[in-house]
Amino acid sequence: MNTWLTARVSEPAVLVTVAIVEGSGPREPGAKMLVTAHEQHDTIGGGHLELCAVELAREMLKSAVSQRLAADALAPAGAAAPSRAPDVADADGAALVAGSRLERYALGPTLGQCCGGVVHLAFELVGPALAAVLAGLRVRSREDSWRLSAIDGPSTAVLLDAAGSIVAGDGSDGSAACTRDGVAAPTVDRERGTHVLRDAAGRRWLADPCLAPRAHLVLFGAGHVGAAIVRLLGELPCTVTWVDEREDMFPADLPANVTTEATDTPEACVASAPPDASYLVMTHSHALDQRLTQAILERKDTGWFGLIGSHTKRVQFERRMAARGIPQDRIDNMVCPIGLPGISSKLPAAIAASVCAQLLMVWERQQIAALGGGASARLAIAS
Repeated sequence: MNTWLTARVSEPAVLVTVAIVEGSGPREPGAKMLVTAHEQHDTIGGGHLELCAVELAREMLKSAVSQRLAADALAPAGAAAPSRAPDVADADGAALVAGSRLERYALGPTLGQCCGGVVHLAFELVGPALAAVLAGLRVRSREDSWRLSAIDGPSTAVLLDAAGSIVAGDGSDGSAACTRDGVAAPTVDRERGTHVLRDAAGRRWLADPCLAPRAHLVLFGAGHVGAAIVRLLGELPCTVTWVDEREDMFPADLPANVTTEATDTPEACVASAPPDASYLVMTHSHALDQRLTQAILERKDTGWFGLIGSHTKRVQFERRMAARGIPQDRIDNMVCPIGLPGISSKLPAAIAASVCAQLLMVWERQQIAALGGGASARLAIAS
């Protein structure tokens, strides 16, 4: 998930962001990839569009190196190099010339893609300010942030929190406000998705919300199916709390969005879960499954609950939950068996694929409903 952000590169890079989509496009506004001279991390949709974007990003890297070399060559012997924006470091740590640009791609007429829409891509050389912004995003991965970067003129990049305060990038140390030539950066509309706006001088800026994943899953059971589910969810915009009594069942390498809880009292993880969380129960013990089911159904704010098992298991658990006073409407909301209809394979990977697809459908419906169906809802799903 978000390899454009989690990748640690030690060479110059360009961040490519889908800024505007008119009509149909391969990815949504806010999709990003990080391009270096030899690698790329993440995707803006593949195809001819991505090929052209990678080529342009690498041309920008070459041009930045050439400008630095030319500037150094013009400097008198023993004198400092001419003033420039030292925003990108090459492999030797020398400064490159910074720059950003916004390019328009007509997918059908120009690129021959069937999407047929128009996509505007923002290209940003990663300099100290943008690098600080990306580092801030890594630290704030579970908090909402807004990235604001200048497209025109000198390179400027800041990271804002929900209150609009600068938390990383230019001016984050309090030494300067986010201004250029005396003109303040534009105010970000935090209700909008990724978009381009202008400041008072008419210069363009990229506003890019980077929202924390809304979907949270509490997964009970570290068996084969649970492990397969975690591997898939590690690539998706969600957070996972993975619970089991047996600490040695958890793998050494975990996705960045997964935390583990090895505990003898897994019911406590139900009590501490955030409101509207989703739950999956697939432990090694039917008795434990039953205790967890009761704890989950006793919560009034359960977002979704899936229990691995057959129709027979469902009937048994329904009776037991009713006998324990669980309201019938909550019992009816229990999903058992889990997974999408039509997939009968019992392979752990097949079950995991089916269940993860089911979760994505549930989370998308929940998030669109919770956020009113606007740009913020779509962004929260795609982030």
